[in-house]
Amino acid sequence: MKIHEYKKNYAQWGAKMLLSISLITLSASCNKTGENEFIITGKADGLKDGTEVYIKKQDSTGLVNIDTVKVQGGKFEFEGNVTEPRIHFLQVKDVQGGFPFVLENGEIEISVNKDTIAKSKIKGTYSNDQLMTYSTEYDKVSKRMRAYQEANMAKWQEAAATNDTVTRNALIKGNKIYEDEFMKLMVNEIEKHPKSYLSLLFVGQMVNQPGQDPAKLKKYYEALDEKLKNTKEGKKVKKSIDGLSSTAIGSVAPDFTAPNPDGKMVSLKESLGKVTIIDFWASWCGPCRAENPNVVALYNEFHPKGLNIIGVSFDKTGEAAKWKEAIAKDGLTWTQVSNLKHWQDPIATLYGVQSIPATYLLDANGKIIAKDLRGEELKAKVASLLGA
Repeated sequence: MKIHEYKKNYAQWGAKMLLSISLITLSASCNKTGENEFIITGKADGLKDGTEVYIKKQDSTGLVNIDTVKVQGGKFEFEGNVTEPRIHFLQVKDVQGGFPFVLENGEIEISVNKDTIAKSKIKGTYSNDQLMTYSTEYDKVSKRMRAYQEANMAKWQEAAATNDTVTRNALIKGNKIYEDEFMKLMVNEIEKHPKSYLSLLFVGQMVNQPGQDPAKLKKYYEALDEKLKNTKEGKKVKKSIDGLSSTAIGSVAPDFTAPNPDGKMVSLKESLGKVTIIDFWASWCGPCRAENPNVVALYNEFHPKGLNIIGVSFDKTGEAAKWKEAIAKDGLTWTQVSNLKHWQDPIATLYGVQSIPATYLLDANGKIIAKDLRGEELKAKVASLLGA
């Protein structure tokens, strides 16, 4: 290569390098947030100046407010620090509903839909971009599911009134098609986006769903980004997955001891019958209370043949009276225990229970035979085990 060509190419290369360095510097200077910081810039077209906008988070008492700003010129802005990603909710004063988003490090943009806040838009950080993509697909499946349920509502009500289990089971099977689609969306997010906070959230949700394979959940978890796994929530999910392995079907149910309504300590081991149901519930849990009449009928029919039940309540500290009142009102005559620690109950952690009602079915040796069976399915299983 001739010397003048070398100089020319070197000059071009140098210019490109300077341009690249300039772009990197510009990019860095445009980043408004440092480590563990967030900025939320919002567009609020149609909202009056002075309208309050809130950021809220969920805790054991419900939604609690963590910050408030006011709309000015159709805009608003939040700034703050965040060490770990977590779902929060944006709410507007006098506007019904809230908008979920991931509060995480970075610049987040929210466009508020003042008429239907759930239709607001968000972008800017990786997890929130994924949330918008997921929400779009979720809404499509949800719309088809609602159409199916509305079209079959009359059939369901008639079947319930006439105790037509064949029709009810057929409708449940039809509805399960959409439940399976929701599951596919979750798995797709987990497998394709291991750095998304949604992936960690979904693995956590799957832990307590019936029929989950602990080995598969562990595989999903291990594929997540290390930063997610090292969060408090990430460590909690891992603990739940580890707990699933010890409470898998075929394993001996971990023993536990807790106080009954009279304060006496009662263990699982001493409560076993030929067949035993561990029934996780709470006085504040509507679905649990709705299921209780079925459990009462099951117990009355099969207890003389060897069925025992031990109820584990996730009632809250200081609310023993509500727990005892629910036991009496619902006619729950079997063994009941509770540490009155809500979701922090050590038995919940031991069994990886994250939603209720939840049930474990045990044989005479305390081995786990099935999980989360209800209604006719539970009755049939108990009957077959007791030879009734």
